[in-house]
Amino acid sequence: MLSLETLAGKIRQLHKIIRAEVVASCESQSVSELAKVAREVEEDTIYAIDRISEERLIAFFEKEIPPESPIILIAEGIANGKLVLPKGAPEAKARYRIIMDPIDGTRAIMYQKRSAWILTGVAPNNGAATNLQDIEYAIQTEIPLLKQHLSDVVFAFRGKGINACRFNRLTEKEQRLYLTPSQAESIAHGFATVVRFFPGMREVLAAIDDEVALGAQGGVEQEKAFCFEDQYICTGGQLYELINGHDRFIADLRPLMKKLDQARSPGICCHPYDICTELIAREAGVIITDEKGMPLRPRLTVNDDVTWVGYANDAIQKQVASRLKAALRKRDLL
Repeated sequence: MLSLETLAGKIRQLHKIIRAEVVASCESQSVSELAKVAREVEEDTIYAIDRISEERLIAFFEKEIPPESPIILIAEGIANGKLVLPKGAPEAKARYRIIMDPIDGTRAIMYQKRSAWILTGVAPNNGAATNLQDIEYAIQTEIPLLKQHLSDVVFAFRGKGINACRFNRLTEKEQRLYLTPSQAESIAHGFATVVRFFPGMREVLAAIDDEVALGAQGGVEQEKAFCFEDQYICTGGQLYELINGHDRFIADLRPLMKKLDQARSPGICCHPYDICTELIAREAGVIITDEKGMPLRPRLTVNDDVTWVGYANDAIQKQVASRLKAALRKRDLL
């Protein structure tokens, strides 16, 4: 029977393969080639660069998963969003559900603007109701820019804290990395972001952002910047920024905007595969909740929308959460 530890080792190897293949493709193909739209699916736009990793997934798991230990693979680009492997095995016999985003941050990496991430979460197969809180192992691997020779990897088993290492593409060696969320007691002079990547409802999201930030600084406008924002178009990357102490507060409220104006909703929202490494952030000490302050419990699917809020620590949550909820109640979003 395939153990979780053995499966984790196989998945880490898969991450290394995908990282190498995506970097090689970025080296050999032009930006225009990588940025071609391959197809449109319900949950997102699939670009040419996405096909590199998607094609690898099924072949890898078909080879590495023994027939007596089938798994359910959940990923964008797979027909119906999931596939039982080895093929033909009954879903009820699967021991694990593996949810993946082979490239989170496609838009940034294909234009060589910022790192992307490979994301994976593994949960016991509890049927269709299996959700984010069931995940027992998660790993995220950085896909670096061509001009960047270092790549970080972070993983966690539930209840055992996090492990991290930094891979050097030039020497092909890894070294241990120690990551700690910010211990600051305020968002003052730090990064605090309300997500608004895409056109649609940006003015509402920006207004919420202003209300939270101005409320945190006492409601008095100042000439100098009180805090800053970072619109990193990559949920896994955002989680990493919280884990390593770069960011103090992030709120992705895009699904709530559909309640205000469906016609002008902000396009693509966060999906469970985008935030499937949330376990790592929790194990690091980051506080991750939904808009109501409750633990995230989205089912492991490819098309459900997820609203999430991340706080670097308790003090930041105490400073920001009540102000965020007030801004949402003001708009009938809670």
